[in-house]
Amino acid sequence: MNESATRFREENGEDRMPDTENQAQVGGSTQPNDLEAFWLPFTPNRHFKRDPRIIARAKDMHFFKTDGTPVLDGTAGLWCSNAGHCREPIVKAIQDQAAELDFAPTFQFSHPKTFEVASRLAAMTPAGLDYAFFCNSGSEAADSALKMALAYHRLKGEASRTRFIGRSRGYHGTGFGGISVGGISPNRKFYGALLPGVDHLPDTYNRAEQAFSRGEPEWGAHLADDLEKIVALHDASTIAAVIVEPMAGSTGVLPPPQGYLKRLREICTRHGILLIFDEVITAFGRLGYATAAERFGVTPDLMTFAKGVTGGTVPMGGVMVSKEIYDCFQDETAPDHAIDLFHGYTYSGHPLAMAAALATLDLYRDEGLFEQALHNENPMADAAHALKDHATILDIRTIGLVAAFDMEPIDGLPGKRGYDAMCHAFHNENMMIRVTADTIAFSPPLMATQDHISEMFEKFRRVLDAVT
Repeated sequence: MNESATRFREENGEDRMPDTENQAQVGGSTQPNDLEAFWLPFTPNRHFKRDPRIIARAKDMHFFKTDGTPVLDGTAGLWCSNAGHCREPIVKAIQDQAAELDFAPTFQFSHPKTFEVASRLAAMTPAGLDYAFFCNSGSEAADSALKMALAYHRLKGEASRTRFIGRSRGYHGTGFGGISVGGISPNRKFYGALLPGVDHLPDTYNRAEQAFSRGEPEWGAHLADDLEKIVALHDASTIAAVIVEPMAGSTGVLPPPQGYLKRLREICTRHGILLIFDEVITAFGRLGYATAAERFGVTPDLMTFAKGVTGGTVPMGGVMVSKEIYDCFQDETAPDHAIDLFHGYTYSGHPLAMAAALATLDLYRDEGLFEQALHNENPMADAAHALKDHATILDIRTIGLVAAFDMEPIDGLPGKRGYDAMCHAFHNENMMIRVTADTIAFSPPLMATQDHISEMFEKFRRVLDAVT
């Protein structure tokens, strides 16, 4: 066991750690990992299996390597472990639920916690988003919202509204709908035509105008007016919905320009187009509020969520739906046995997910984690922007408890410096960071202290030195 692992163990009373590299605890015995059979998503598999990055367990702000070395989590897992890892109230809620009710269908049946979670979420999201539909991931949530939009317009007698408008550099999961409205080229290029009738707004980033911004950039609200051009091209009568991330996350953290989202809202309302916010990353607490909609003062017609709702402990996603849309499906003249929405998933409203969500939402409230994130926004921005002087840094963007660094690409090898930085951070600095091409993003658990934030960026400076 190395020195850092020993020190962490002594300070935190840890006494249960695997001690062999590339081994894992399986059924109480130690079994060697066979790395060949698993096809990792969004991963260069050949390199990973030569140089694996294996996590054995986690607690609070840290993952642990198989030899017990603590790894500072700079990414909340994958934007999802907002409450920290293996928090006892959430763990106990999942355990208790598994012993009480392991599964219940929500096709024609349900169980109490689905209604409790739905009510909690309706109270946490902007007024008017009164109904919750549950699924299992952000990808499913995006596709669900798109289907709801199509069905809503058809029920209103506007069946010609079939077109979706996404945004360049947008990410909405990996379902066919989400890929279609998403605007990140590598996620699209292998899959052919995808959904027909999709157009895209330009992204909101301009380095010359927005470099080294803190919070919402001052420049760029006018980019929302490109929606008017798209409406003029296709006619509003053909457009069902516009879907955007309030803060584009997966592409490398692009905060919205000041006034941009309000302008989108105005244009959508004027033309009868639904506005969908993809808040899979921004809810819950990432920007210091329950939702980005709350922070920016803009209410969409549909809002997707996932990740943070259970703190990443049990897969869960969903869509918050406006009362107007929900009511449109409730035909008072239909017979009692008539289904109003022909859509759902076997595991919608899964008991373990509902239990995890309730415990996670309780933890956010009881520990004031949204408030803590907001309190730490400026210290995190200060620490991040202190790296502005590094030779490899082209730009830094911060908002909420998020920071992104654009690094100078290596000539002829785009993405190589970013990948090397991620690997070096894990192996040499015992820190997990997220990479998109040559952009590094930080999004630590909301329980992060200012000491954790300082440690993150001290480690990252050494990473930058190593990959320069």
